Amino acid sequence: MVSLNYSDGFSNFMLDFAIAMNQYARVAIEDFTNKVDHRSNAHKRRIETTKGKLQIAIDMVKRAVSSGIYADYLLVDSWYSKPVFLQEMNTLGLRVISRIANSNKIWNFIGKEKSLEAIYNKYKKLKTEKLGHYGKKIKFSYFSVVVEHKTAGKVKIVFIKTKEKLIPIVSTDLTINDEEIIEIYKRRWDIEQGYKELREHFGFGKEENRIYEALIARITLSFFTYNIVSYINRISNEPKTIGGLFKDLECELHTLAIAMQTFIVILEEIAKIEDVVNRNEDLVSIIAVLQDVTQKMLGFRCES
Repeated sequence: MVSLNYSDGFSNFMLDFAIAMNQYARVAIEDFTNKVDHRSNAHKRRIETTKGKLQIAIDMVKRAVSSGIYADYLLVDSWYSKPVFLQEMNTLGLRVISRIANSNKIWNFIGKEKSLEAIYNKYKKLKTEKLGHYGKKIKFSYFSVVVEHKTAGKVKIVFIKTKEKLIPIVSTDLTINDEEIIEIYKRRWDIEQGYKELREHFGFGKEENRIYEALIARITLSFFTYNIVSYINRISNEPKTIGGLFKDLECELHTLAIAMQTFIVILEEIAKIEDVVNRNEDLVSIIAVLQDVTQKMLGFRCES
């Protein structure tokens, strides 16, 4: 699945998603896309699955920008961080910060040192390495180099060396320093935490349906409810974790349901008193309205 998330460091919101059908799909593409009317959104969704994940991601970002959604930086997984993707984002005016794969087939730079490994081996002798840490346990050294790629253009690469591995982080914004690039990239943790909460509390990843449209609907509901809870948490005077807030809201919903049921029982008992009914003929209709409202708001009908 390909998804787009918006975060400002305080709140996370799920903006878009799509399901990519890979070459191991069990259904023939022609049969899958021709089963529904070509004018429907279902058909558009099914056609979308036939595109590659990279093109789906590019289209998704374009939709967000055309809808008026803009961000200071776009953080992406290393799988999507390819030269053609950075080129498309440059065209849209979006600055990308991402980890990139140490692959000579994907990244072949202009100049004598064409691979990431060759660039690192040359400049680690010339650059002064700085020290940093992530949490209490992970320590690393780092330095940066500005290089050029024929497709992606000029980019800044921060080479982060831990005890175990080399992590190259690319930025299409050449004006910010190394520390800012590292700090911004760390915000990917907020996104990963959002998906963890989706799985734990909102049923994401637990869909069990062989109907494609039902699967799309289920994921949409998971994202939608997550966004509502995230917004409630944002405007709250005392923000909590999404998981904690979800449990509180769930408890409040049950409490409200019990209170409404009790209130309806009281009204029905009052309605049995003939003289009260004579004085207020609308009491019975009020009870009916309350029952309808609770059904719409709470998802079930309160009955005595």
